[in-house]
Amino acid sequence: MTESAIQSKSSNPLLIGSGLPSFTEIKPEHVVPAVNELISQLESELTQLESNVEATWTGLVEPLEKISDRIYWTWGIVSHLMGVKNSDELRKAYETVQPLVVQFSNKLSQSQPIYNAFKSLRNSNNWSKLEPAQQRIVDSAIRDAELSGVGLQGEAKERFNAIQMELAELSTKFSNNVLDATKAFTLKLTSKEEIAGLPPSLLSLAAQIARSTGDGESDKNATPETGPWVITLDAPCYGPFLQHSTRRDLREKLYRAYITRASTGELDNNPLIERILGLRQELAELLGYKKYAEVSLATKMAPNVEAVGNLLEELRSSSFNAAIKELEELKAFATSKGASEAMDLKHWDISFWAERQREAKFNFTDEELRPYFPLPQVLDGLFGLVKRLFGVTVTPADGQAPIWQEDVGYFQIADETGVPIAYFYLDLYSRPGEKRGGAWMDSCINRAKLVENGKISTRLPVAYLICNQTPPIDGKPSLMTFYEVETLFHEFGHGLQHMLTKVDYTSAAGINNVEWDAVELPSQFMENWCYESRTLFGMAKHYETGETLPEHYYEKLLAAKNYMSGSGMLRQIHFSVVDVELHNSYSPGGNQTAAEMRNAIAQKTTAIAPLPEDAFLCAFSHIFAGGYAAGYYSYKWAEVLSADAFAAFEEVGLENETAVKDTGKRYRETVLALGGSKHPMEVFRDFRGREPNTEPLLRHNGLAIAST
Repeated sequence: MTESAIQSKSSNPLLIGSGLPSFTEIKPEHVVPAVNELISQLESELTQLESNVEATWTGLVEPLEKISDRIYWTWGIVSHLMGVKNSDELRKAYETVQPLVVQFSNKLSQSQPIYNAFKSLRNSNNWSKLEPAQQRIVDSAIRDAELSGVGLQGEAKERFNAIQMELAELSTKFSNNVLDATKAFTLKLTSKEEIAGLPPSLLSLAAQIARSTGDGESDKNATPETGPWVITLDAPCYGPFLQHSTRRDLREKLYRAYITRASTGELDNNPLIERILGLRQELAELLGYKKYAEVSLATKMAPNVEAVGNLLEELRSSSFNAAIKELEELKAFATSKGASEAMDLKHWDISFWAERQREAKFNFTDEELRPYFPLPQVLDGLFGLVKRLFGVTVTPADGQAPIWQEDVGYFQIADETGVPIAYFYLDLYSRPGEKRGGAWMDSCINRAKLVENGKISTRLPVAYLICNQTPPIDGKPSLMTFYEVETLFHEFGHGLQHMLTKVDYTSAAGINNVEWDAVELPSQFMENWCYESRTLFGMAKHYETGETLPEHYYEKLLAAKNYMSGSGMLRQIHFSVVDVELHNSYSPGGNQTAAEMRNAIAQKTTAIAPLPEDAFLCAFSHIFAGGYAAGYYSYKWAEVLSADAFAAFEEVGLENETAVKDTGKRYRETVLALGGSKHPMEVFRDFRGREPNTEPLLRHNGLAIAST
């Protein structure tokens, strides 16, 4: 296709501007002409709006949402593909036009006529006629404009915009470096001695990787039995290898490769970290704040840095001693098994011995459970749960939407009357060559009320749900670890808030306008149901025999739920404190590097200090490339909310079906339906009848005693 042909709107699938994306037609070469043309159009529309703006909902918010919708539709697709279908061509196109998108976003958020109109609307007689959701949208727009530098003039404004531009570019580069560094390392195993201890599921995956990435004859013919086997730093490989390999030297090699990702050579993220932190501090000062953490918290549920620190310290003091005790018990266990390294356990030993101790304590392995969690059964269980709790029905809708990868699923959600209310894509399997690690939910289409030619219609929401679990191998379905099951439930919780919203204003529908530290509530809430007997037995069926998971496994799962929970919580506290301190106390260019600050914090937040070469920050994409800057604590903040929300179901009795349905209905009508139309504390009070407390979280983690 010629450049001129691509540029015509009719032939560029990125310029359609509404409906489902044409993923089968979109190519990297469409990106630059589409974004150029779109930004040009939207700039003239914005100019026109600025000169004719009225301080009313229909004269201000509605036309502004149309402009935002258009840019989100196109750029959202490109950003999505960067996460799931990354390539050199797409990167180049993305980086070419990203500055244009940032410039336009700045122009939109810093528009003085728009900002003045929002303030006029708030001070007008029309204000009292607006719904609470509309008022909150206006309030948020004013706040966001101020945080976007609308009050800056001259050089200060130019500098602010230059910082925004550079931060966007650095974020993309950081993310790409992590992806490339993860992809660059492989560990090829060729002998039986090198695969000692590895479970069949990992050997199958490692042989499949060898077949798909190797170039020799032996690679192309790799089998789980004879190899060769290729291990990568991708989660489905890395985690099980550290848990099961009896080759301590190979565990060390893999661990060291993992913790030094993106920390040397061309992919070194260290200078990017210093630059990002320096720019964020400068940006904060331009906006009149002392520290970037204050800028971040201006849009969050937590009132200030002190409140965040208080919560983290409460949880740290409840988990630190427990984590130290767990480590001592692990050393004692390794000693009892005659391990030479027992009294000096290294980082690459922890997962291995923790797994052996868990097997000994609870008499089961993750691998034993895999056959009971084939993906189709897990999906049936998940969809059965949401029908039971929220009265909605999920059915496959494959073929109704173009997809970016042949194994991506498409599904419909219908209400009690059978009317469709939402859709979602499901992309579950790991693809280390092109898909970034982790799991996430993102919005493809937001719910909205549309008025065209005098007719009112509702645009239904569509979600992207992305995981990185073990793919189907050798004719078997994807057999999931219990952790992968929890991850799927977690992301589906995010999806439910996006899809079951009843807010008709895009700016507050679903997860939009929900404070960042409350947005994990619905996702973490769903994880609790993985341990509820009816849900678990409904989905845990052997993929070959159909046999339900034996009762003794369920008892062991429950018993093992809080195994090493002190260590698990402390790990999250460590990440959270490091993040807050980097954005609240750190001085870029001072006499302490970011890594040195992290190591100092580790003394109180880890049971075993990081290795000197540990470059964890270089792969901490959440805070340097993922929107969690001075916000990683949100996982724990929201976990307090989600544990307390689940406690509402426990209090009425999980076996009391009528009460569970009633509570589920109330949860759906508040937490899931209200989206960003009300402050999350109000939403929580609407559901729970009171403000949240930490007791259920500590109790669910078996740490309540430690806090007294």
